Amino acid sequence: MQKEKLAIEGGAKTKTSETEYVPKYGIEELMELVKLWELKPGSEEKVKSVLLEAWSGKSPHLFRYYHPDGDSMTRRFELECSKFFGVPYTLATNSCTSALIAALVAVGVGPGTEVIVPAHTFFASASAIVVAKAIPVIAEIDESHTIDPKDFERKITPQTKAVIVVHMKGLPCDMDTIMDIAKKHNLYVIEDVAQAAGGTYKGRKLGTIGNIGCFSLDHYKVIASGEGGIMTFKDEWLYTRAQSYHDTAACWRPNRYERERKPGELFAGENYRMSELQAAVACAQIKKLPGIVENLKKNYKKIVSKLELPKGVKLLKDNDPEGGCRYVLGLLWNDRELVVAARKALEAEGIWGSTHDTAVRDWHVYKYWEHILDKKTATNEGCPYTCPYYKGKIPDYSPEMCPNTLDYLGRSLFVGISPVYTDLECQQIADGINKVARILCERKEKNLPLLNV
Repeated sequence: MQKEKLAIEGGAKTKTSETEYVPKYGIEELMELVKLWELKPGSEEKVKSVLLEAWSGKSPHLFRYYHPDGDSMTRRFELECSKFFGVPYTLATNSCTSALIAALVAVGVGPGTEVIVPAHTFFASASAIVVAKAIPVIAEIDESHTIDPKDFERKITPQTKAVIVVHMKGLPCDMDTIMDIAKKHNLYVIEDVAQAAGGTYKGRKLGTIGNIGCFSLDHYKVIASGEGGIMTFKDEWLYTRAQSYHDTAACWRPNRYERERKPGELFAGENYRMSELQAAVACAQIKKLPGIVENLKKNYKKIVSKLELPKGVKLLKDNDPEGGCRYVLGLLWNDRELVVAARKALEAEGIWGSTHDTAVRDWHVYKYWEHILDKKTATNEGCPYTCPYYKGKIPDYSPEMCPNTLDYLGRSLFVGISPVYTDLECQQIADGINKVARILCERKEKNLPLLNV
């Protein structure tokens, strides 16, 4: 009997047949994605280019790393973002919340540290701090509806590591003052630009002034990919650490399996990677962003130039009248009674306006963050509030802790602005605001009923 040989030693191969590759995705997935194309006109070609690769077998997975041909829609998107924002490093994530958490970890936030956050922002800005195992310190906003620099500085303690500043409703923070304070106290500045993508402050793109910028691409933002986020960096090391946290398997590394090249490069993290499908839509959207912001600013200026506001109402404080991205026009009234009446009267005029009704549990207002006010945690240990590494004093959280914020929110009304408004629509919005403001303020001054309904 002839002795059997191993193939490696010259014997016959055991497996000689090769089954033709069958793509993982079929017509069913394609038909589902047609719905996405219909929701986002202009994104079809970018989405199709990714899908065609998958359907043809060139890319058997919609995953940014280890593409057979070396190409990645997510990487293309990051390069487009770096070009638009004028920064050397950009990282795409699956959400802005993920971006905020990765940013905090990248700058060294963790047990024993505090991070200051404004009292008016979506809860995710504050939640990210707890997820990063730090103590959130809530600061007042001022008449600009962004963080009050004076209260920011008052809230700094020896435990403070960073501040999250939020360009709320597309309105820029007072970044010059904030950066001066941060430099004085050796703090990191993380810009939450979820609601202000493409906006500027004194000619500088929002998200590029602090240490890290974090952007949202969810459905309700200036540009969208359904879900998604962007991180912008000037510092390579912060970029490297954010990459580590956003991809705990370290697929991004030149050699995925090599040892740590520098202390602090590798550590346990999350999976915050953006998918190729999100990136395909985002690639089309980022190219539209300059035009969107330009039109928003034009329409904002058209409306404001025609306003004749009486005593009793004024525009919000503006940290840069030429900046921001201007998708809302904010009005600050003398009292809450005027605000409630104005919203109803404007709606009857055909003009949409929003207020912060205190009866609604709005996650953008700190008083409803009982997750933090009550120091709720996922497990009974109570970390980070009970962390032995924390040597500071836990803030006295309460629904009344930021009275200025509640006052400004209670007296504010926001009128939405669209980039596709015509000159006539801008004129009509200004006329409607002037009409309502004039009549209501006159009635208020004469102690007459504001609305006769």
